[in-house]
Amino acid sequence: MKKLTSIIAAAAILTAGSVATSQAEPKSGGTLVIGSTQKARHLNPAVQSGIATAVPGTQIFATPLRFDANWQPQPYLAESWKVSEDGQSITLKLRANAKFHDGKPITSEDVAFSVETVKANHPFKTMFAPVTAVETPDPLTAIIKFSTPHPAASLTMSSALLPIIPKHVYGDGQDAKTHPANSKPVGSGPFKLVEFKAGEHVILEKNPDYFIEGRPYLDKIIIKNYKDTTSLTLATDTGEVLMYPFLSSTRDIARLKKNSNLEITNKGYEAVGPLNWLAFNTKNQYLKDKRVRQAIAYAVDRNFIVKALHAGFSKPATGPVGPGSPFFAADVNKFEKDLDKAKALLDEAGFKAGDNGTRFSLKVDYIPGIAEMQKNVAEYLKPQLKKVGIAVELRAAPDFPTWAKRVGGHDFDMSMDVVFNWGDPVIGVHRTYICDNIRKGVIWSNTQSYCNKEVDALLAKAGTETDQKARIALYQEAQKKIVEDVPQVFLNTLPYHTAYNKKVGNPPVTIWGAMSPLDEVYLK
Repeated sequence: MKKLTSIIAAAAILTAGSVATSQAEPKSGGTLVIGSTQKARHLNPAVQSGIATAVPGTQIFATPLRFDANWQPQPYLAESWKVSEDGQSITLKLRANAKFHDGKPITSEDVAFSVETVKANHPFKTMFAPVTAVETPDPLTAIIKFSTPHPAASLTMSSALLPIIPKHVYGDGQDAKTHPANSKPVGSGPFKLVEFKAGEHVILEKNPDYFIEGRPYLDKIIIKNYKDTTSLTLATDTGEVLMYPFLSSTRDIARLKKNSNLEITNKGYEAVGPLNWLAFNTKNQYLKDKRVRQAIAYAVDRNFIVKALHAGFSKPATGPVGPGSPFFAADVNKFEKDLDKAKALLDEAGFKAGDNGTRFSLKVDYIPGIAEMQKNVAEYLKPQLKKVGIAVELRAAPDFPTWAKRVGGHDFDMSMDVVFNWGDPVIGVHRTYICDNIRKGVIWSNTQSYCNKEVDALLAKAGTETDQKARIALYQEAQKKIVEDVPQVFLNTLPYHTAYNKKVGNPPVTIWGAMSPLDEVYLK
């Protein structure tokens, strides 16, 4: 087991400690205002992925582990943990003083219930697919059993991926995805919910019974929603907002860098691996033909997108794994722009141009709120695809939930999308491509309805392989097949940054950034 990758750092029993800080002595008190254009539908990360849910969710709910800036797992709800020799179980020892916000103690039964809930409902189906059981020999011991070695196991127990939810609240027989407690959650994290107004704000207050003594430092966190990045950038510039995470607009990054009261950093996104792509509904009457999808890929000029639309801040993306990952495959079909090849493929597929030059029409959706990476690219596609005879109609969504309902419900032709790698392909890549994760109503599952049994087999083998070199080779082979099948046109990585006021101490710069507990953040 010496070759296990992601869980090797946890192979020995690790005892409780805090994530190291490099700031001055923290002060208690104050309100941190965080700005966002992402509007949460609810606040339970156990059944929902995405920034909108993860940022407040990681303040409300605690997870067994947390990760530092060096990819090292640290104690959180679990004060220690141990991986078995065969890599097929992890024993968690819970803190004796941990309580939910309603005063009830957290027990191993809650851990078992949470794992079951995430496994059954979360769009990242592969995270806990190997889990066969969670044993609870005593109230403070949970033993998670796997059918195979699980190299990504420790990562799946951090950030927003495994929130420990109370069995006494959620175990009432109601559907976890629509449970009323999702909007009025009872967690055990550093902050408690005061008010949630969907599309407006989330107000959180300090948890006085937090299990880490002396924290959190802040009295309150307000996550305020803004209609667009322009208004959010202005609010950050004027000091109304003290922290703006997941800032991706190159124009706004450049503007906020000029403000002497702000710090701008790209740290805190190492595990995120954000990719911008054009997704296809492969059940569409035209897009079900791989040649049509390949033609669209040849028609798109990603270099123009990166250089002209993003001023060189973003980087080209050529496959489902981000270029910063050790699993990234460089040797794939890049689909460099070739309009003649695109037209020939469309002809071959039987879609000849009519007298007006049009072959067929498709709608393009995009995520509202991040225009530079979404709307602007979608608008570029309209004249670009017209060059090869495809008429494009842009379909705007009034808000994120509307877009998510359309794409999650497979009610789309093509859609711009931002998807994260989430640290390990098992977590953030498999979910998009495996055949049995085609689920209606679940955003960021296999919403493309893509299915290739050869890819399934490669991903399954890579997900349990304990030799790092062999694991990399398997993932690279899978990437070549996926890219050739074109369930998406891979466009660019996102230049995520966090802008924060210099009043903010200990800003979130671990690998999960603002999708991690902000118990160490303070105001100077």
